[in-house]
Amino acid sequence: MSQTTPMLLAFIGGVFLALHGGFNSQLSEQLKSPLLTSLVAYIISALLALFAVMICTKHLPSLYKLKDVPYYLWFSGALFSVIGIGLYYYTIPKLGISTMISIGLFGQILFSVVAGHFGWFGLPSEPIAYKKIFGVIAMTLGIILIKNS
Repeated sequence: MSQTTPMLLAFIGGVFLALHGGFNSQLSEQLKSPLLTSLVAYIISALLALFAVMICTKHLPSLYKLKDVPYYLWFSGALFSVIGIGLYYYTIPKLGISTMISIGLFGQILFSVVAGHFGWFGLPSEPIAYKKIFGVIAMTLGIILIKNS
């Protein structure tokens, strides 16, 4: 199977996240509250997701299946998302979108390399290789160049 389509979709997802951060940081400035902006964004997102589920989902999981989901999976992703996105809304106006996205992406890459190496969160183990270390160093240099340009 070709990786072209998933890579293109990942790229588009990254563009959309940058757009999301840009628009919602403006909303945060208008509302004078990154937390209120997060609330608004998540309410609208929940409504849009509900609409998409109603259109796209043929079969919902049974109540029995829902009971098997570990309790922490119901809230942990949302908790980290609210904190992370709230920090994005707070820092974009202070750092600029290119610097914030670069530093945020660096945090994601560094953490994913370490988490992947150790196989944290039940994910497949991806040992750290010299190429990954070089990539993290290159990303660091890129952030320095973006910030000091």
